[in-house]
Amino acid sequence: MERVQKARRRTGRKYLYILVSSLACLAFAIYMVWSSESFQRQYLYPFPYRDTVEEYADRYHVDPYLAAAVIKTESKFQDGVHSHRGAIGLMQLMPDTAEWIAGQLDDNAYSIDAIHEPERNIRYGIWYLRSLQREFDGNDVLALAAYNAGRGNVQAWIRENGWPADFHDIDAIPYQETREYVRKVLMTERKYRELYAGGQKAEKDQ
Repeated sequence: MERVQKARRRTGRKYLYILVSSLACLAFAIYMVWSSESFQRQYLYPFPYRDTVEEYADRYHVDPYLAAAVIKTESKFQDGVHSHRGAIGLMQLMPDTAEWIAGQLDDNAYSIDAIHEPERNIRYGIWYLRSLQREFDGNDVLALAAYNAGRGNVQAWIRENGWPADFHDIDAIPYQETREYVRKVLMTERKYRELYAGGQKAEKDQ
């Protein structure tokens, strides 16, 4: 009886070892697929509208990977997205902001419906991002905070806290949503740069 029990324990340990080994192999295979460049480009960090983003990023002197990161964070490249606050499209523009941008660009074709168009939305959003970069002396942390929370709030934070021109302390931003937004955009920018800078172009404009 004791020999039978020992044999069963050995068999149980054997099957447990096989199971653990199989699960480890499966986990490794999933990790390899998940971390592969092709998987990340296709599923995690796709770059639709790349030609359009690069065109307007070049025109307005904005890093295309930063612009792509803003779009990914704002809308996940879904052009039909509307926020509960009323923001529209790929770069989640508020109608009053979009109307102001249209005036700055002398775009007489502006309308609420027009900012649903991917190309116009990208053009307006990248131009606006550049205007924020100029306003905050090229400081991307402050520009991104303003894109999320509004330029008036960021100017108030600078005055109230004495932030310097080279401010980069994301933890000091008063709004949690804005802190998380800035971190996410900058992390996403790094991923887009890793995946697309200098390499073969991925998916073009849809």
